[in-house]
Amino acid sequence: MKHVTSRDNALFKHLKALTGSTHQRRKAGQSVLDGVHLAQAYITALGQPVSCIVGERHYDHAEVRPLLDRIDPDKVVVLADALFAQISPVANGVELMFVIDTPSGHLPATIDTDCIILDGVQDAGNVGSILRSAAAAGIPHAFLTTGCAFAWSVKTLRAGMGANFHLNIVEHCTLDMLESRLRVPLLATSSHADAAVFDTDLRQPVGWVVGNEGSGVSEEWMARVARTVGIPQPGGLESLNVAAATAVCLFETVRQRRAG
Repeated sequence: MKHVTSRDNALFKHLKALTGSTHQRRKAGQSVLDGVHLAQAYITALGQPVSCIVGERHYDHAEVRPLLDRIDPDKVVVLADALFAQISPVANGVELMFVIDTPSGHLPATIDTDCIILDGVQDAGNVGSILRSAAAAGIPHAFLTTGCAFAWSVKTLRAGMGANFHLNIVEHCTLDMLESRLRVPLLATSSHADAAVFDTDLRQPVGWVVGNEGSGVSEEWMARVARTVGIPQPGGLESLNVAAATAVCLFETVRQRRAG
């Protein structure tokens, strides 16, 4: 176990860079998990982190101690509280943080199972919420096009609540990269849909294309969609948030497969 008390410490400088910049996280190939829940989810799903950072005042915290018992002591760093406050994105939280090597995901040669394609979803909270719904619904693959929010940003991870650790996430995907590999029909929501999602047969594997918050699914992806589905809204609102709409579609799939 290491104890860091100086802001001139090389590890502290590295932590400050990681927590302060998406560019630095991408460059280092590392991500930061803030808080007990994400740390527990990671170690349960994927094992040991690169390092576990804990504030002095929370070293013996009731939620922290059981977690530290599961971690190699050589990976644990106790950070002076004043230093931890400089790197934590959350005020008044439990001072615990993991540094992990960012999973890169893999592009399957053939995609013949359920998947979700995020086409320019720019809000990190929406990306995280969509990944959370996808993981909960048993979707194995999430493909993010260039222009999507970073799947491993602090905000995305917080919204995903551990979903990232249960999905094969591939970023910077293009139509050319995916089209020849896809063996499932693509579906997308639309206000001019072919049918309501509740009247669409979803018992076989499908790929859901989820569009940008403002402009929706791009023309190039919409041209590859086998059918569009709508979500009835008897309340009269114009549309649902993209994350909410995606959750409705994914869990209609779950419902149909349970019933059938």
